[in-house]
Amino acid sequence: MAVKRGSPFGRTEAIYAFLKPFVFITALLTACSGGKPEQPVKEPVVPVAAAAVIQKAVPVQMDAIGNVEAYSTVGIKAQVGGELTHVYFKEGQDVRKGDILFKIDTRPYEAALRQAEANLAKDTVQMENAREVARRYVELVKKGYIAQEQYDQIRTNAAALEATVNADKALVENARLQLKYCSIYSPITGRTGGLIVNQGNLIKANADNPMVVINQVQPIYVSFSVPEKYLSEIKKYKSAGKIKVEAVIAKDENDTAEGALTFIDNVVDSATGTIKLKATFANKEKRLWPGQFVSTIMTLTTQPDAIVVPSQAVQTGQNGQYVFVVKNDLTVESRPVVVVRTLGDEAVVEGGLQAGDKVVTDGQLRLVPGARVEIKSDNQDGK
Repeated sequence: MAVKRGSPFGRTEAIYAFLKPFVFITALLTACSGGKPEQPVKEPVVPVAAAAVIQKAVPVQMDAIGNVEAYSTVGIKAQVGGELTHVYFKEGQDVRKGDILFKIDTRPYEAALRQAEANLAKDTVQMENAREVARRYVELVKKGYIAQEQYDQIRTNAAALEATVNADKALVENARLQLKYCSIYSPITGRTGGLIVNQGNLIKANADNPMVVINQVQPIYVSFSVPEKYLSEIKKYKSAGKIKVEAVIAKDENDTAEGALTFIDNVVDSATGTIKLKATFANKEKRLWPGQFVSTIMTLTTQPDAIVVPSQAVQTGQNGQYVFVVKNDLTVESRPVVVVRTLGDEAVVEGGLQAGDKVVTDGQLRLVPGARVEIKSDNQDGK
């Protein structure tokens, strides 16, 4: 059936055709939304680990790499030459002061001593005879039986023989000393190194190389260097008393030796800007060995009531160091801090914190100030 233009049916069909696309879009949006009203987006909760800020007394310490040095080192050399007839120790053996080490052939020096003693005996007899003659000629010169010049000559002869005897005595003492040098003794208590010469070799007096080197290892030194900016502080605490130094062997904190600072160098190394220090250790168990590298910990004093946090809680940003503090409503805020020093896995800080605060120790990368957190690990002792 045809619809005439201007009829009511024609107008209705035109309106329906105009609204049809809008009805389709509305139905499509309703289908996509499931027909449910939009819900507000919940803020995500970030899981973190946290630890408590504690207040305690902490030592003021300085760490450095140290080198172990012998307390004293002696290179043994012969003072006389000859054949080495005996070696009384083994390489690497501990020796005590006064122990005999080497023996050089004594026969040439014994013969020289006997000759010197014989010359002394001969000249002594001649001197005594000259003295006796001079005594007899005193009376003769007084009575005028002999000339004064003759008496002076006799007296001069006696004095010359006396000088000869004194020279002979010196030669005898020197011969005895040379014979004594044939036996070489240890001047210190220590440990011997490698043997440079063996029995049967011909030894040269005062040779360039020592026969053996002895290192004294009880006590023993550990030398280390620290920046010169700490020099005044070190001198202050050293003048007030003993400064303890610990040597950590092979990076094992349980394997330590304890000593004391005993030496501050008299010059600062201008090339490195450091000052050399030495600590002395008793080394009773001989755990420290010359040439060994150790970690040194020098304790200057103890700081009471220091604010301490785990070192992993401290972050570094554009404005400096800071920590995230967990508030009572489980949101976090950023607080700036200044790290004074670190001791192992702990950091001593100033500003922004007080004992009892909780700081985030893990999960900081996902945090911003005001973020809500869930504490997965609450370590109350801060470790």
